[in-house]
Amino acid sequence: MHWTHELGLPTVARVSVEQIPTPQWVGHSRGSAEYGRLLAALFCAGVATFAQLYSPQAVLPLIASGLHIGAADAALTISASTVGLALGVIPWSTLADRIGRVKAMTISVGVATTIGLVVPFAPTYDVLLAGRFLEGLFVGGVPAIAVAYLTEEIDPAHAARAAGTFVAGTTIGGLLGRLVASPVAEFVGWRGGVFTVAALCGCAAMGFVKLAPSPRGFVPRRGAGPDGTLAHRLAVNLRTPRQLALFAQGFLLMGGFVALYNFLGFRLTGAPFFLPSFLVSLVFLAYLAGTWASSRAGAEATRFGRKRVLMVSVAIMVAGVAITLSDNVFVVLAGLVVATAGFFGAHSIASGWTGQSAPVGKAQASSLYNLFYYGGSSVVGWFGGVAFDRYGWPAVAGTILALAVVAAAIAAVVLPKDLPQTD
Repeated sequence: MHWTHELGLPTVARVSVEQIPTPQWVGHSRGSAEYGRLLAALFCAGVATFAQLYSPQAVLPLIASGLHIGAADAALTISASTVGLALGVIPWSTLADRIGRVKAMTISVGVATTIGLVVPFAPTYDVLLAGRFLEGLFVGGVPAIAVAYLTEEIDPAHAARAAGTFVAGTTIGGLLGRLVASPVAEFVGWRGGVFTVAALCGCAAMGFVKLAPSPRGFVPRRGAGPDGTLAHRLAVNLRTPRQLALFAQGFLLMGGFVALYNFLGFRLTGAPFFLPSFLVSLVFLAYLAGTWASSRAGAEATRFGRKRVLMVSVAIMVAGVAITLSDNVFVVLAGLVVATAGFFGAHSIASGWTGQSAPVGKAQASSLYNLFYYGGSSVVGWFGGVAFDRYGWPAVAGTILALAVVAAAIAAVVLPKDLPQTD
């Protein structure tokens, strides 16, 4: 018996989605071909978006010197795009409720990549910031929708592991963008480096379009729906203490993490290290620790529960940031690896938990998480530059540590102790 893609119904029952309720769809099980295709498609989407979103981070010292601006102003090229992303996630989730997850994500990665090919050649700093904002606005479709798409299409027993695998894919995208931009920029300037990354993102976007399986756990929303209007779904999530605690994890931890990577490059190219820009770009290989930690945290959550894994991950991040205060370059790099693993472990748990535990509106819950997540990236990512320009690296590290401690305290007090999941 053959099944339709949209509803999982036999082909003999050809009726409109407007005429029948959604059948019980348990989701693709781990090991199935569709499960593999879905994660591969989201991996490509993660590369296509996160590579271009953060590629300027690897060349911030070159942007600062080329445009004759300070560290904080250079960091605004990152913050401008993450502000756009933060403002775009809720509209994208609303659009996805109407036209479908895959179609909305296809539009997002396609338009964002097109803009990304043009933005590096902006004639002035102000135009560059405006272009990066617009790029972020369209990039926002992927993080706004991906976890909801994954949650609807994957068997709940495997959701934590799948979410961890998706976040691991985004780390590869972020790593690729940074590692490609810097060495290319050594030869053709930072504009050429950022453009090269955007071209690679175009290839990844095409991979997503080819691989993404048609949704079977989703029915387009034409009206308010059984869980209310958009405003109602947002309000319910914003009134739920558990959800607010998870949103706080995104804001506080992501803000600190972006500040860590934004300004560590400035520290390593200055006294007492004076490392060349190309060598400094290799610090982004620490992202591989995040790739491993993301998938590992999802697996460990099935054994020990999400809250315990989240708390341990934040503690690891705190330890890593404290280690970066050393004046030994090898110790600093070791601390960066540890902090990166801790952050991505915490993020993979918090992001997956947000969508799965949403009282209503999974897409809106995920979008709110991303709103706070990239809001933290924008605000703290910029503020870290102010702290660095005035007081140096200890002020940046102290800010990150304070934010992580607050995040851990909120999680300890508000988040419920959950039981290990069956996987």
